Amino acid sequence: MDNQREFNNFAEFYPHYLEEHRNRTCRRLHFTGSALVLVVATYALLSGKLMLLWLLPIIGYGFAWAGHFWFERNRPATFKHPLYSLMGDWVMFKDMLLGKIRF
Repeated sequence: MDNQREFNNFAEFYPHYLEEHRNRTCRRLHFTGSALVLVVATYALLSGKLMLLWLLPIIGYGFAWAGHFWFERNRPATFKHPLYSLMGDWVMFKDMLLGKIRF
């Protein structure tokens, strides 16, 4: 699908987001990165080691972009639709947790 397409809202964007995440390994890498973001953020906040928070974008985007470049072989939607893409990451994470999307 074309990452240059414009969307009026997240509801329009999410089906496009899912099309860009058809590869199971890519989805698993997104899920792993998101889970690690939650773990590191929780640890940093509870331990008071707030300097660890700078790792969050590296962890989250690192896993996700690896999935796109090496497995999905497409350009991450983050580059054209950063907010919707971030929202899509967390909705897909939730949907995978609930079994709505295959892990």
